[in-house]
Amino acid sequence: MAVITRFLLGCLNGTIGPIKAYATEIFREEHQALGLSTVSAAWGTGLIIGPALGGYLAQPAEKYPHIFPKGSFLDKFPYFLPCFVISGVSFVVLIACLWIPETLHNHNGCNADESIDDAVAIENGINKVDKEKTVQKNENLFMNWPLMSSIIVYCVFSLHEIAYQEVFSLWCVSPQSLGGLNFSTNDVGNVLTISGVALVIYQLSLYQYMEKACGPVGLAQIAGIFSIPILQSYPFIAMLSGIALYIVISIASILKNIISVTTITSLFLIQNRAVEQHQRGAANGICMTAISLFKAIGPASGGTILTWSQKRLDATFLP
Repeated sequence: MAVITRFLLGCLNGTIGPIKAYATEIFREEHQALGLSTVSAAWGTGLIIGPALGGYLAQPAEKYPHIFPKGSFLDKFPYFLPCFVISGVSFVVLIACLWIPETLHNHNGCNADESIDDAVAIENGINKVDKEKTVQKNENLFMNWPLMSSIIVYCVFSLHEIAYQEVFSLWCVSPQSLGGLNFSTNDVGNVLTISGVALVIYQLSLYQYMEKACGPVGLAQIAGIFSIPILQSYPFIAMLSGIALYIVISIASILKNIISVTTITSLFLIQNRAVEQHQRGAANGICMTAISLFKAIGPASGGTILTWSQKRLDATFLP
């Protein structure tokens, strides 16, 4: 049942592709970094606040016995509350989508091509003289190397990111005897919440200027380089204790998540700039389909490696 539920959640979670295309189309090219950084900030914040919210709301009868007494409905079903809250959020999003205007308009009649050109010209800030030079091309997306190369990189990075998200929470709540931090679910929620706040501030205030200075490719490369020493520091962080541990792991989590959304947003920009407006929906659909395959094996592979490593703490090779 759990596998079926997870499968259905993945099948019905098709919003991120259209959202990326939408965010690109409502901004001119010079402001697309801000638009996509907003999407990445929302997505990254959701990945962080989601587990935190689940940690706060799961098993409410044990954490908040003065509100949810023993023997109550939520005591019998300790994970109903976070699922109910998440479903409520999804319902609110569904209602909000009814008022979102369409950006790609298909008109009937002799003015169809002209209307499409007008939309593209407005999007790119082209004046009426230059607008005549804008021509639609029905290019084979699979032969578009800038698009496909960015999708390949995004797929590999998504495997890394989803595995990290899976392992981080498990590592935090693992006992110190197994190399973990021995955190409670509330502690993990606090760390992730702090990371989420810092992530939003960074994406909405700094990313667009960094992208203009370095470009999306250069920024993704820099982020990839800096992620290596941060991840390598985690085993040493586990040796700390008390308030020092809490502060250092919060800083490390902030830096890691900033690096992740920097890479993701940069790849978003590359993908959406590699195709014309009328092909962005299809391009993002191909991207989300491809990364879903990698995300499917990410949690299982990450959890397996964590379990394997905890059984080999005293091994001489790959402890």
